[in-house]
Amino acid sequence: MSNQPHDPQHAYDQRQPYGGYDAYGQPYPYGQPQQSYGQQDSYAGYDPHGQQPAADWNGYGEQQAYPHPQAPYGQQDPYAYPQDAQGHAGYQEPYPAPVGADTAYFPQQPADATGYAAPGHPAPTAVPEPPLPAPEPAAAPAAPKPMTAAERARAEGRAQIIDPGMTPALLTAALAGLLAATAPLPRVAVAVVVALLQAVTAAGWFRLNGMWPARQGIALAFAGGLAADVGLLATDRADAPTVVLGTLGVWLLLVLILQLRNRSNPDERMYSLTTTTVSTALAVLAGGYLATDAESSDAVVVGAAAVAVAALARALPLPTAVSVVVALLAAAGAGVGAGQLTDTGATGAAALALAAGVCALIGLRVAAYDYPSRFVHMTAGVALPLAAAAPAVYFIGRAIA
Repeated sequence: MSNQPHDPQHAYDQRQPYGGYDAYGQPYPYGQPQQSYGQQDSYAGYDPHGQQPAADWNGYGEQQAYPHPQAPYGQQDPYAYPQDAQGHAGYQEPYPAPVGADTAYFPQQPADATGYAAPGHPAPTAVPEPPLPAPEPAAAPAAPKPMTAAERARAEGRAQIIDPGMTPALLTAALAGLLAATAPLPRVAVAVVVALLQAVTAAGWFRLNGMWPARQGIALAFAGGLAADVGLLATDRADAPTVVLGTLGVWLLLVLILQLRNRSNPDERMYSLTTTTVSTALAVLAGGYLATDAESSDAVVVGAAAVAVAALARALPLPTAVSVVVALLAAAGAGVGAGQLTDTGATGAAALALAAGVCALIGLRVAAYDYPSRFVHMTAGVALPLAAAAPAVYFIGRAIA
């Protein structure tokens, strides 16, 4: 504490080690504080003449507006700089400004790894990025996959209808051979082969139309075929047309009742109705071989032989037109040969075989598929040639018997 008398004007001034000038241009005595550069004396008292010192503005045009409260005489100003024993204010290091005080209201900028660090802080070091993994060696190009018949047809711009081929033709020939072999036997043996044909026909038609699995529809169509077989076995051969037509009528009524319970949209119900109806009709008509056997077993043999040969000839790798002609000629020749074995007239056998061959080719064309699966060709491609030929075999065989 200094022994100098208290000056009311500068009682609360802060002391600085160097002299300066007051607001009236008078130099401060040694040890008296001067105003900080560019700031108003916020601790000065009132002028003894009754005038308040004029407001001074700092270098940035900002006025200091919060004066410190005055301390009583004889007490140390808590805001004053510390003094030594001789009354001289000791030199004090300036306080660093708070970090971020000047930029408190500015948007935060992303840190720059190459910027200058603040005094007293180590410069940030760049974190090395992990090395990129070595690129994997390019795999060897795979061998080109052979194109399917449908893909080749699309690439060449041709119709994407693929015929069943040789394997279904062989199965058709095998089924026709079973039918011809059982024809001279009791009718029950023929009924077993006919039932197998009806089952494959019902499943193949649903699969051909894209409805799979359709267990209920397939079962209904197959049951219609079995009902026709039972009716044909239980009645006289003269009543065969009545049995077939009656079975068709009853089963079509069942199909309609089944579709009335269908909760799908109208388009799907109509599609299901037509598919189930056609499948049932084909299964029932396939029973025509059983009705033909009651009239003449020789007609069954001739018709089965014609269908088998026509399917095999159509599967040969020939142009379409040539293949059709060859298949029809082969069917007629097979019919004539079968007629020679069964004592059937050559003319009647040729006519029967030619009609059966035409129906078989129609069945093969229907079984052809734009995007075929093997199951389509192995069901519809096998059964439809025989099922389509059954009505022709019945009517022509009855005529030549």
